[in-house]
Amino acid sequence: MAMKKLDELFMAQAIKEAAKAFEKDEVPVGCVIVHKGKVIAKGHNQVEMLKDPTAHAEMLALTSAANALGSKWLNGASIYVTIEPCSMCAGALVLARIKEIVFGAPDPKTGACGSVFDIANCKKLNHRIQVRSGVLEADCALLLKEFFRKKRAKEN
Repeated sequence: MAMKKLDELFMAQAIKEAAKAFEKDEVPVGCVIVHKGKVIAKGHNQVEMLKDPTAHAEMLALTSAANALGSKWLNGASIYVTIEPCSMCAGALVLARIKEIVFGAPDPKTGACGSVFDIANCKKLNHRIQVRSGVLEADCALLLKEFFRKKRAKEN
């Protein structure tokens, strides 16, 4: 299967995870981690539910993927995430030695894979991550826009 089709297939699964967060009134971010062509972990934001600022989709999926592989290092694994990872998540992905980050929508306020910072490719760190962006970007951004539109409507 062509790379673009595979990217879209895995990103569609990440979007399903983001929809789960949306239904729970969490910021709708979702991700899947793929190793050797197979999804080994999934995650969606649970910050509000767990009352934990670190309960981002990527962090929860990283823990699950490490357990699935029995290793703190996720060599050869790819993460598909609906929005550009923040500095915390990008740092954790570097520490996990993930091979690549594929994200949908950029995050101009907190994105750490090129938008605000570029932790994934910081030459001072011991590991660099390949980054691809824009996969199903409109679909990924739509959930976020709808979520924040509803939030603003409630506040007014």
